[in-house]
Amino acid sequence: MSLLDYYRQFEGMSQEEVNVGLREEAAERRRKALTRVPTLDLSQTTWPELTHSRVVGAIRFVALRGLNRYPHLRGSELHDELAARHGVEPARVIVGNGAAELLSSATRALIAPGQTLLTRWPSYPLYPIMARRAHGRAVRVSGDLDALIEAAHAHDARVVALASPNDPTGELVRVGSLENLLEELPAELAVLLDESLIEFADAQPINASLALLQDHPRLLIFRTFSKAWGLAGLRVGYALGGPGSEELLAELQPDLGVSEASQAGALEALRTCGGQLARRVSAIRAERPRLTAELRARDFEVSDSQANFLWAAHAHVRGSELSMRLAQAGVLVAAGAALGEPGRVRIALRDRVASTRLLSALDKAL
Repeated sequence: MSLLDYYRQFEGMSQEEVNVGLREEAAERRRKALTRVPTLDLSQTTWPELTHSRVVGAIRFVALRGLNRYPHLRGSELHDELAARHGVEPARVIVGNGAAELLSSATRALIAPGQTLLTRWPSYPLYPIMARRAHGRAVRVSGDLDALIEAAHAHDARVVALASPNDPTGELVRVGSLENLLEELPAELAVLLDESLIEFADAQPINASLALLQDHPRLLIFRTFSKAWGLAGLRVGYALGGPGSEELLAELQPDLGVSEASQAGALEALRTCGGQLARRVSAIRAERPRLTAELRARDFEVSDSQANFLWAAHAHVRGSELSMRLAQAGVLVAAGAALGEPGRVRIALRDRVASTRLLSALDKAL
């Protein structure tokens, strides 16, 4: 309809009639807007809620004080806070631009061209990429930790990259199994333990693995503020090592440090957002067994997860097809092809409302 035609429709109508018609049109637009359901994104492992106002305030204060300055290379207050919280000497903690960057730096430092990195599969897709960027090669190992030990001896590996909980399966490596792995692996092999999702686990104490650092200097543990803390945009992670790891850790630190704004946000989260973190973790831990049971009741095979997602497969629908059907219903999940198993999907956990909507979409999709 042209502009002229639009105004012609009101010819011969009183002002009251025109106003009634316009009000009805506006009411209809409102009704349509209210019935429009936003997409539910269950494809990501990061936390979906907005950042706490205290964290935003701390970042804003630092930004106003001076983004024109270089950050403190060592991490300063954040570094010292992390060392104190984890009970390790400050020289055995480093802060970096996300756990992923520190894992990549460790791989480059430990692998010479042509040497091997081992990782269980399926697992975090970054690990094979880390080996390639270090001019080494990645060997993907299917099976349990015994298969990993066997592969380590067969391939003369230098590094094992191990996620616990694992992305995408959600599997947790118990501290007893981890200790046995460290004892059985060749003496020259380093273990990079990625605990980016550890806050969601409830099968053992969150810091259980840290006790192994004292007796296993070739173990490095990596953690992040990107997942449970909900600060993925700040890109802050850290690594912890045992006695004797100080020189290697110093080599892994970012050349120009971590931005002051990122440090300030992470530090404020540590100091004031512990209650918020506990509520998030509690919600995930409560919803995880409920949704697992609901999916299994619908003939899904679901791995036992200690993460904030479920790794699921249905006997009659491949992962790519299922993710497409759910997307048409306004629910996004991660198809398993890019994560190592085409038959599966990775479904992020949120709350009971999100799970209910997911299950409703699944019932229609199946």
